[in-house]
Amino acid sequence: MLSPLPRRSLLLALLFMVSLFNGPEQRVCAGNLKIVTFNEDVTPRLGMPVAYAPARKIVTPLYARGVVLLSDEQPVVLCAVDAIGIGNQGYDTWRERLAEAAGTTPERVAVHSLHQHDAPRIDFATGKIMEDQGLGGKNYDNKYGRQCITQVANVIRSGLKSPQTVTHFGIGKAKVEQVASNRRLLGADGKVRLMRWSKSKSPDAINAPEGVIDPWLKCLCFWNHNQPIAVLNYYATHPQSYYGKGDVNYEFVGMAREARNKALPGTLNVYFNGAAGNIAAGKYNDGSTKMRPILAQRVERAMESAFKNQEKAEISSADLHWKTEMTALPVSTHLDPKLLQATINDKKKTPKERSSAAFRLVWYQRASQGHQIPITCLHLKSASILHLPGELFIEYQLQAQKFAPHQTVCMAAYGDYGPGYICTEIAYSQGGYESSPRASKVAPEVELVLTEVIRKLVVSPDHNKPENAKTEN
Repeated sequence: MLSPLPRRSLLLALLFMVSLFNGPEQRVCAGNLKIVTFNEDVTPRLGMPVAYAPARKIVTPLYARGVVLLSDEQPVVLCAVDAIGIGNQGYDTWRERLAEAAGTTPERVAVHSLHQHDAPRIDFATGKIMEDQGLGGKNYDNKYGRQCITQVANVIRSGLKSPQTVTHFGIGKAKVEQVASNRRLLGADGKVRLMRWSKSKSPDAINAPEGVIDPWLKCLCFWNHNQPIAVLNYYATHPQSYYGKGDVNYEFVGMAREARNKALPGTLNVYFNGAAGNIAAGKYNDGSTKMRPILAQRVERAMESAFKNQEKAEISSADLHWKTEMTALPVSTHLDPKLLQATINDKKKTPKERSSAAFRLVWYQRASQGHQIPITCLHLKSASILHLPGELFIEYQLQAQKFAPHQTVCMAAYGDYGPGYICTEIAYSQGGYESSPRASKVAPEVELVLTEVIRKLVVSPDHNKPENAKTEN
């Protein structure tokens, strides 16, 4: 018969061995980098609200897809969703539930919308206000949003049972020709004289220069020896060619993404939209149906070229580092909670007006109480991937690249949709839609705040120091 001490030691040893096969963070042997890919259909039902109208037709399915990275650190989740926006409590809940599924913390989960304009909005707090006003299902469908999260979380849990080994990591880039153009055309007085939207037939808008854009599409590829497992694609533009009738689709960026999936069987292509708040296809898109596949082909060609031109190198767990800055964004002074609540209660207002007021009130209440958004950066060898909220101006993406000129800096924006447009400080004095009270819910000081956060995050960490700890902004 075993004595009590050996019996206790044996029990502890058995429990330790069991743990090696349970928690996601324990599935990786020291030094190895592993990956789980996931792809879940999140297509809404007909009649459900999508952006600007009820869904009347399903042109293409919508997806939530991404990767879970398993290393010696806690797991990292990167998720891109075919949605116009996921904001406030909706954004928090996505991250919390995916973190639970992956065995990590919410700060290590990045969830981003692609911002297609015939796709759903998800914001549970705003949806609850609308339900309480008897307007449930008009602009938000909370049941749909929660079901999406459950489905994606379940897919992640299932995938964690069989992660794939990553032996090599590739970085590539290519120019996207004749897609992106800056939306804000300035006059001699420095003010916005013309808005060049996603589609345009104005000769002035078409003939004007592209303006400030980031023409580069970047791809990050995870390989198991000679087999590509997943490709993360990053490019910055409003993704719509035409929209607004309720014809659900993943737009031209989704078409390019799916074309690459067909070209690379067994490989998951994921697309993340960058700092595209003031970028759209208006110079090259007249809004006709024929232009959607043409724009898709232009993006697809860049995806293909970036993939073919990538430089591969061996990678291990030691090459992955995650940095977090919890950040409070300054609240715009135009937000008046009493007026917003009055609009919500006013039955003479349209459901759209009341919903818009509810969305602004939710953001105001969170932000004015000091709510902090996790702004994060994933470092993988010489690549730095920033994850930011809102409809960010392209200048933030270009500045991030200047902070780290010897790294490949990728940016995914459209994280927490709550702040709306996040402009540069000068833009708030230039006029135009993006900096108007209708569009932006943050103050001009936001540029100073975010620029410093980006600088802190994008600089490659000292690999000899732990980078798990959060820093407070």
